[in-house]
Amino acid sequence: MADNGRPGTPRTAIRLLGALALAATGLAVPAPAVAVEGQRVELRVLVVSEGGSEEAIATRLEAEGVPFTRVDTRDTGRRRITADVLSATVDGVPTARYQAVVLPDADPPALTAEEKTVLADYERTFGIRRVVAFTWPQPAVGLNPPQDPGFAGVLDGMTARVTADGLAGAFGYLGGEVPLVDVDPAVGETYGYLAVPRADDPVAGSSFRTLVGATIPGTDVTGSLLGVHTHDGGREELVVTLSQFSFQQHAALLGHGIITWMTRGVHLGHQRNYLSVHVDDVLSADARWSVSANCTVGEDCPAGEVPADAVQDIRMTPADAVHLASWQRATGFGLDLAFNGYGSDAVAAEQGTDPLLIPLRDSSDYSRWVNHTYAHLFLGCVQDVTVVPWRCETVADGSVRWTPRAGIDSEIWDNVTWAWRSGIGPDARALVTGEHSGLFLRPQQPEDNPELAPVLAARGVTVLASDSSRDPWPRRVGTAVTLPRHPINLFYNVATEVEEVDEYNHLHTSAADGGSGLCETSPATMTCIEPLGTGAYREMIVPAQAAIVLGHVLGNDPRPHFVHQSNLAEDRLLYPLLEEVIGRYRGLLADSAPLTRVSMVAAADELTRRDAWQQRRDEVTAYLLDGVLHLETGASGGTVEVPLTVPEGTTVVTGAGGGETAFGEPYAGSRSAWAAVDTGGLTLRTGGTP
Repeated sequence: MADNGRPGTPRTAIRLLGALALAATGLAVPAPAVAVEGQRVELRVLVVSEGGSEEAIATRLEAEGVPFTRVDTRDTGRRRITADVLSATVDGVPTARYQAVVLPDADPPALTAEEKTVLADYERTFGIRRVVAFTWPQPAVGLNPPQDPGFAGVLDGMTARVTADGLAGAFGYLGGEVPLVDVDPAVGETYGYLAVPRADDPVAGSSFRTLVGATIPGTDVTGSLLGVHTHDGGREELVVTLSQFSFQQHAALLGHGIITWMTRGVHLGHQRNYLSVHVDDVLSADARWSVSANCTVGEDCPAGEVPADAVQDIRMTPADAVHLASWQRATGFGLDLAFNGYGSDAVAAEQGTDPLLIPLRDSSDYSRWVNHTYAHLFLGCVQDVTVVPWRCETVADGSVRWTPRAGIDSEIWDNVTWAWRSGIGPDARALVTGEHSGLFLRPQQPEDNPELAPVLAARGVTVLASDSSRDPWPRRVGTAVTLPRHPINLFYNVATEVEEVDEYNHLHTSAADGGSGLCETSPATMTCIEPLGTGAYREMIVPAQAAIVLGHVLGNDPRPHFVHQSNLAEDRLLYPLLEEVIGRYRGLLADSAPLTRVSMVAAADELTRRDAWQQRRDEVTAYLLDGVLHLETGASGGTVEVPLTVPEGTTVVTGAGGGETAFGEPYAGSRSAWAAVDTGGLTLRTGGTP
């Protein structure tokens, strides 16, 4: 048994498709099993893996913080599944060690007959639910063969729909439709089967309820993709007949519901759909891309050359600020404005006042302000820009010349005091340095500026932004922690659709096609494309980038995204992209699962809690007994923050008198929170079962 494994490939799906003709007759489904009274069920999931679609479920368990044990059937030295592995007697009470079981298919060939029997007996005895991660329709799983009517093959481009049963239960957080996205028409991405359930058999106690299905091509009949097969003395199994990989949208949409169903809505773990977007360089001006010269004016154009289309740098106007405020009100979604006070002071010094400041400040009903340093100076090593690429200056002994503490301190604190004078109230605990400088920047600066951490501590900065593309996970910088941010592929130096498409083409096309050829010299990180046309921004770039952002949102990822103020100016490139993300999201999810926008401090706290939970989860014992959930810590003592999700109606039992209060916050049809569990433990009375 282990804690991780590699994802499978489409070959698994192909093997299952080819095995359809070999399906043997078996039992079907009905009468839902319930957790058995007088028995203790521990909150952990057993995942039996052969590297296929079950790994998408395992990835989701990990993302939500749900403890699980993986049995990798490809490991010849693995521990065998026996009754003693699955259950025990604790304090005289029969105890199930796993609250749910995930199998790769209906009849895993790598499990012995004895293991299969033990699992079935265990599920029947303790009322444990099973998930069959991907199988072909057959009587043994409560489905007719996928023919007359039925379908077997590639499902790309189809739209699945959650049934009334699904919406009334574990999948009620979905809006109804689950697109099976066709990312690349040249490649089959999602394989599966659409089949009609077999008739219920009350005598045998078998039934089948489709939770998610799709219309069988050429008919008006719904075929099952996810459904509950009840049989064999009340055993329940969720039968999945489509392939899933963790990076696919339908896996992200369905994953939480699969967890909710298998755990009856009670599990260790916490889930939200996060979206926060930072706009850097607010109040400053950004250099502009030259379409004619394929360089950034004033930065990397050849020395002494001024491109014919060179125009002024990009800075938001008062009209852009007014549009920002109205857009935020209309969408109900706010942006985080990472500002540089010097940019406003410089304009005011020239014009007597900065016309942008007041309308931007008036957008603060939805906006949050974030310290981005006063003048956006580079806070790492002192840069020698006489060479290309630049290098770090050195002192006499050959060591790196670093930006000193005084310079770092003034950049951070001058911006805070400027904000206070200007009627802006940023949270001084959060900081975004210019270009994430001060942190390592390979290859030129392979380590953090050692002068940075002491200043952060002195000024009370606890959260420091980093770039997730080069520094993807939180880490300590003195007393502060980094918060990785996802870059959205809108260039900092563009304000029009023409500029964005031109620079995109320059970076992603071959030299023969007029591009830079970087995609040819860096094939490991870039892929050459055909040059995009003039209308490609809205037709291709927006949908592609929106899909990436939405993937983060649906992945329980609290890390923010970032763009630049140039993307709010002129053509206002950011808005159609965010409208695509928000529109898609609100079409896919129910109102019970709203987008969750959190501050930098809150996002860092969430990631810190997750890291601590990963380290300390084995100190916590969590189990259900007769509808009461018990959380206890181990002998080491101290409080452990535990992620917990429970059904609506769950209450915390407080005090010797047995008083009760509602647990957590409502989200996606459940209640959830991080629960502080100390040596006194925590007891909850659970609500209904999805």
